[in-house]
Amino acid sequence: MFPSLGLFQSLPCPDKQHCTRLNCLFSHRSEITAIPVTPVPVDSPKPASAHPSSSTYSAASKPSTSAIASASDSSSIPAKRPVSSPLRVASPSNGTSAGEPPAKFQRTGTLKRQSAVPSGLQTNSAGVPVLRVNAAQSQVPVPVRQAMLKSLYDHFVVLYEKILPTNPTLAAEHALKQEEEVYKKSTRLTYRNAVISSIAALKRRSKPDSASHDSVGTELDVQTRAEVREKVAAMRLTAAQLEPYVLSIDEMKKWGYVVEVPSGPGGDKPHEEGSVMTCERCNQKFKVKRRENADQCRYHWGKPYSSKVNGEKRRVYTCCARTADEEGCQTGPHVFYETDPEDLHRRHAFTPSRPPADSGDTALDVVALDCEMIYTTGGMRVARVSVVDAAGKAVFDEYVRMDEGVEVIDFNTRFSGINEENYATAVLPLSAIRKSMDAFINSQTIIIGHALENDLKTLRMVHHRCVDTAVLFPHTAGPPYKRALRALAKEYLGQTIQAAGAEGHSSVEDSIATLDLVRWHVLNGTKPKPTPSTAQSIPASGGT
Repeated sequence: MFPSLGLFQSLPCPDKQHCTRLNCLFSHRSEITAIPVTPVPVDSPKPASAHPSSSTYSAASKPSTSAIASASDSSSIPAKRPVSSPLRVASPSNGTSAGEPPAKFQRTGTLKRQSAVPSGLQTNSAGVPVLRVNAAQSQVPVPVRQAMLKSLYDHFVVLYEKILPTNPTLAAEHALKQEEEVYKKSTRLTYRNAVISSIAALKRRSKPDSASHDSVGTELDVQTRAEVREKVAAMRLTAAQLEPYVLSIDEMKKWGYVVEVPSGPGGDKPHEEGSVMTCERCNQKFKVKRRENADQCRYHWGKPYSSKVNGEKRRVYTCCARTADEEGCQTGPHVFYETDPEDLHRRHAFTPSRPPADSGDTALDVVALDCEMIYTTGGMRVARVSVVDAAGKAVFDEYVRMDEGVEVIDFNTRFSGINEENYATAVLPLSAIRKSMDAFINSQTIIIGHALENDLKTLRMVHHRCVDTAVLFPHTAGPPYKRALRALAKEYLGQTIQAAGAEGHSSVEDSIATLDLVRWHVLNGTKPKPTPSTAQSIPASGGT
């Protein structure tokens, strides 16, 4: 046995005279009978008072040693404080309860996984998108995500092989977006399988032949588009539903509609061949000539917008990013464009839409209309008219032959979709087209369109029952600014239209898009406040 150090010799043996231990650690001396207690002074609460300065604090103000000893006799507690001790149950100084952790260690709200989603799109020379995420916040290793992203990109390239020449970044954009969707809805363990499922779904899609095809987009895009299309397609618009959306005469005037037939005989000067006009493209004076003899100019087909380069704000064009003082990026013939109703009336006379027939009227209650225009010696003239009914079915789609003496200068194919081949199929002039349209449009038919005043002007039609998507979905800057139909269809319908690039637009596609936008607005938008109709206050026909 090891020798005892005598550490417990100051404590009496708990068994005392009954102790049976041979070498007891405790003391058996008769004078040691109690366990010593370490006194701890407990100060009674005192009223708050100002602390004395160090200069006035003296030894006289300190309690004496005897005073401490006497206080300890009356109010001493054991060294180990019991649970019931007032020092244990006293509230902490930070204001929280004793059983409550400090506020900085308390968690509020629901726990949320850190999210690491792409912050932008970068592509290398091969076109593969590069994932830009914070690796510390990503639940899945970034190299794994980049590998999965490349696999998604490769399959999007195969799917979009027919449309990539006109939309070269589409595969990269959709691959990046698809990877983000998968990451957000999966965990570290399920991520890889979720990507594989997405790739399998891509393989099952049919290859799109246009950017507006149902197969274009991520899984969420396709699903959302299908749901919106189901709702919209199931709805057949009625005149009663659209009545609150019909523009008043005052609103039509504000948006540039022709609300009455201009004065004069109309059609007395169908063209300006040989006259000097101002080119709409380059703002230079030119002599109006036919296409084969027309003088050429350099111009920008895009629109100017404000851009900052190296901190300097400047106006550049959307087509080529050049400034207004730089040479145009395209060559084409000089053309002119007229907006004044009097000038338009002289080219081809305005006429009002026909009144309803007493019986057997075949006119529809609701139609959507869109026109495509080309440049001629008589200004910008209609070359194609498309009309769809309330169900979105095309009821009229015809090319328009120019009036006698009016010659084509530029087909404006990038925007009109008209070229020499399809224009050659035009048989009816505008007057005959208008008579054909009387079969399903009368003065009570509600016509839907986007920036409809332009279509009615080129048709030389005065009509007072109009619903305009440019007004239903206004530009943030207000009139006369208007949002593009392409942007509205993408935002509200999830559809990509006017994606043919230099091949131009389709008036049937645009008509259906405007109809669907109005359907969407009736289902989801804010119903406009009713305005008193003043359509009857202005006669449709003017003086002659």
